[in-house]
Amino acid sequence: MTHASIHCRPLPGKLLTVSLKGRWLMVSDIPAPKSILEEARAHSAKEISFNSEGLNDWDSSILTFLIELSEGLQEEGIKMQAGGLPKGVQQLLALARAVPRKEDARSGEKHEYFLDRIGKDVISFIRSTGELISFVGEISLALGRLLTGKAKLRSYDFKMFLQDTGAEAVPIISLISFLFGLILAFVGILQLKLFGAQVYVADLVGIAMVRVMGAVMTGIVMAGRTGAAFAAQLGTMQVNEEIDALETFAISPVEFLVLPRMLALTIMMPLLTLYANFMGILGGGLIACTLYGISPMTYYNRVTTSVSLSDLSIGLFMGLVFGILVALSGCLRGIQCGRDASAVGSAATSAVVTSLVAIIIATAIIIMFCAVLGI
Repeated sequence: MTHASIHCRPLPGKLLTVSLKGRWLMVSDIPAPKSILEEARAHSAKEISFNSEGLNDWDSSILTFLIELSEGLQEEGIKMQAGGLPKGVQQLLALARAVPRKEDARSGEKHEYFLDRIGKDVISFIRSTGELISFVGEISLALGRLLTGKAKLRSYDFKMFLQDTGAEAVPIISLISFLFGLILAFVGILQLKLFGAQVYVADLVGIAMVRVMGAVMTGIVMAGRTGAAFAAQLGTMQVNEEIDALETFAISPVEFLVLPRMLALTIMMPLLTLYANFMGILGGGLIACTLYGISPMTYYNRVTTSVSLSDLSIGLFMGLVFGILVALSGCLRGIQCGRDASAVGSAATSAVVTSLVAIIIATAIIIMFCAVLGI
């Protein structure tokens, strides 16, 4: 016999014996447990046993059959004896019963109402705001201890972060700023050419880069490069319980880990902004001088005439503010990181998003403030 089959035989004492015969394989046509349940009801059976002498071959399909049969018998209040089954089947069946069945996660989902979701978001926002204020307070206290010479901060770490946030960031800042100045000049000169005022592209590039775009582009680059790195570093320390170890030794993580990173990035951002201004103006000059015949000296004179000291001061102030925001966002998300590996990636992503949003909001506030003051 090659196909799977079952044969039910009632015995005295309300016992039903089920004989399993043939090859019970996944490629075979497996009988349904429903037929055994119908036989058990018909004979008012209270217990079912098995006879597997005619069973030639089997795989996991017989286990599936027995589990479904067991669930159906349990609903009917009928006991199932597995003693007549092969030992391998008995072991697998016992293992399947030992592990509880995992229900589909979607079946347990509850509909979340719109107002409930808004309430949760508001509570989360309030909690995040409280954590931010607390973190800023800890940094302020750590900075006060640093000024009084009481902070536990290694000068080696500070110098290392100065190099990481400064010299090592120069190549990417050079590339991005140069290309942005080039694009800004190319787009601007196409419009100025309509009025025969191509020479004023120097004014456009110079003021735009020095006043706003140099600082903004530097902040965006540093948010993706350095802010994410800060969050990943501190998040990994959180996962490895290194921050807990510092607290055990009465060493403030804010002083030892956060403060050197914030000071380094805050110091280097205005310098990187100044360098980005130069590279952006240089990129604009390349387009103006090579494609549209403006002499380098004319371009230089227009830039120095149009760009004022107040423009430069506003740009450097923006760079300083962006440095604080990027460092604050990166370190905050790193300290808030969870205890698993996926949390580190989430912390880095959250740091970049928070930094970018903070940069855009700060830019709008500073520009409006300067417009009100007339500078």
